[in-house]
Amino acid sequence: MKDIRDYGLLEHNTFGIAASCKRFLEYSSIQEAVDLVSQLTDEDRPLLIIGEGSNLLLKGDYSGTVIHSAIHGIEVEQTGNDYFLRCGSGELFDDIVAYAVAHRYYGLENLSLIPGEVGASAVQNIGAYGVEIKDFIHSIEAVEIESGKLICFSNEDCQYGYRQSKFKHEWRDKYLITAVTYRLSSLFEPHLDYGNIKTKLVEQQIKKPTAEQLRNIIIEIRQEKLPDPKVTGNAGSFFMNPIVDEKKYKQLLSDYPQMPFYRVSQNEYKIPAGWMIEQCGWKGRALGKAAVHDKQALVLINLGGATGKDIVTLCETIQRDVQKRFGIWINPEVNIR
Repeated sequence: MKDIRDYGLLEHNTFGIAASCKRFLEYSSIQEAVDLVSQLTDEDRPLLIIGEGSNLLLKGDYSGTVIHSAIHGIEVEQTGNDYFLRCGSGELFDDIVAYAVAHRYYGLENLSLIPGEVGASAVQNIGAYGVEIKDFIHSIEAVEIESGKLICFSNEDCQYGYRQSKFKHEWRDKYLITAVTYRLSSLFEPHLDYGNIKTKLVEQQIKKPTAEQLRNIIIEIRQEKLPDPKVTGNAGSFFMNPIVDEKKYKQLLSDYPQMPFYRVSQNEYKIPAGWMIEQCGWKGRALGKAAVHDKQALVLINLGGATGKDIVTLCETIQRDVQKRFGIWINPEVNIR
């Protein structure tokens, strides 16, 4: 177990914010997680549990303790056409997708190249191109911080919604996730009706893609529109796409006939936040050392040397502009701490 005081977090957040924490703890086994929580005192609080830091914005130095999982490993069990992949919470999520595709365990292809770790996937309910991880999570193993008890949660326990789970609300900073089990299939049923997937298939003259071809196409699409955090600090999509009722949707469509949208239920519609931000003139614009990416308005970037407060100022300015023009308040997907 790692236990380091006054620890720099630059390598633990993809925004590239030069912040530090009072104490950094890292566990690499279930027993270490149990031992870790038994050692925590009131002086260690507030706690911040992180993954790869790819969905995190630090406003400044963190006054408490940062905890990270380094549990690795993949175990596979088969039941009929289903494969259950029990993955250590410290595994990189895209490594799991690559492993699954290589071994013909299907379902995660559209989630290719999403940054972050396995534990965070279950907290955030990550999603892309019409697919959400909640549809594949079977169970989650965790250590309760208050008691040190080992607990196994079912998918239903977590009350998943769009980029939401109980881990982000009632259970926030109350559990150390040690493993996530995904339920995948031996049957390949590709999801091709979202984003630019069909366009790419036509360009590459592919009528019925294999799982590997679909994964490669998703990777291409993401690389074309999202900056590499190793080059330009960012946390991917910064804002969640708002969901509006039918009345608001019809009013917006009347004002903006070319508005893109996705129907999510009989009376609810998802409006792309990136489109609204672009309509407000923010795509490619900067505010000091923070900016909106010139290829994807949903992404805020660090131009170099930006502080967390710089990014927050840009975020709040965009929120006000979108609210003023569309009457919709867009909320960050990123965890701001």
